[in-house]
Amino acid sequence: MYSIIEMLGYMRPQGSDAQQLFCERFIEPTFGKPDEHGNYILQIGHKPKHCFTAHHDTVHRQGGMQKLVVTNDVVTVADPKVSSCLGADCTSGIYVILSMIEAGIEGTYVIHAAEEIGCKGSMEMVRDYPMWLTYTKAVISFDRYGDNSVITHQMGFRTASDAFAKSFADALNMPQLKPDTGGSYTDSNEYAEIVPECTNISVGYYSQHSTTESQDLAYLEKLVYALENADWSKLVYQRDPTIIETMNRGSRYGYSLGYDDYGVGSFAYESSMDNVGQLFEIVADNPFVVAELLDSLGMTALDLMEECKIEDPNLYNKISNTRYSM
Repeated sequence: MYSIIEMLGYMRPQGSDAQQLFCERFIEPTFGKPDEHGNYILQIGHKPKHCFTAHHDTVHRQGGMQKLVVTNDVVTVADPKVSSCLGADCTSGIYVILSMIEAGIEGTYVIHAAEEIGCKGSMEMVRDYPMWLTYTKAVISFDRYGDNSVITHQMGFRTASDAFAKSFADALNMPQLKPDTGGSYTDSNEYAEIVPECTNISVGYYSQHSTTESQDLAYLEKLVYALENADWSKLVYQRDPTIIETMNRGSRYGYSLGYDDYGVGSFAYESSMDNVGQLFEIVADNPFVVAELLDSLGMTALDLMEECKIEDPNLYNKISNTRYSM
């Protein structure tokens, strides 16, 4: 098995030489060549119900190699002036997937391209609708910070049932894993209109996308062990992917979307979704342009959190304590 420290040494924004070298060294010996969108796909078993995903790009501002420091089973970058982030998002997810494949765990494994610039790899692959999606019951991404999340909502929309989230913790015998409605946006979200249960699992990194990003190596190995010894028969599939369910009014995201007493989408939802979808496409494809626009209008990150009613202490502390340089 590859060393997670060796893997974290590569700074690999989408399209960089370092990303290509990383894929050739760590992914292609197991997966072979990628599809036309840059996604690596490998299947173990006959029509497996579960798809496990990660992504091979990072948010580093430049490609190349970086030096790391390990202290008490926690890895960080050695020089923040060289490294804009650690890149455990999503190197740790790739490490988890390679470990599961080595252990022979059945599943469809996908390591996506271009997640950090709008989930472009997974978006295009889902549009192609490969045959294996017809029998997939759950898409499980390993791309969440912390050590206790089984994501049930992304961008305020339900993508996995609470029953599935709880059964996942039971299957792994990891009671610290809990249903979490605070997911933002990762590759599993792209499958949510097709696959019943689409989630994102904590892999033990913190302060992602910043120079203070760290990875808890002890938790990562604990997760790998639990996945390799999981009782996958315990998983429960309850969500209907054809039904759109949003966060309740007054939620942490402040959405005014929801259902009426008959389970039918409200007028506000029906009338706004086309525009929301169009806005989302623009933001997903051009995140830095949108960020620069908000900055030019005088809006700070904390202002944006307040306007959107995003009540996330970890994100608040990260923004308050981090100084970004372009």
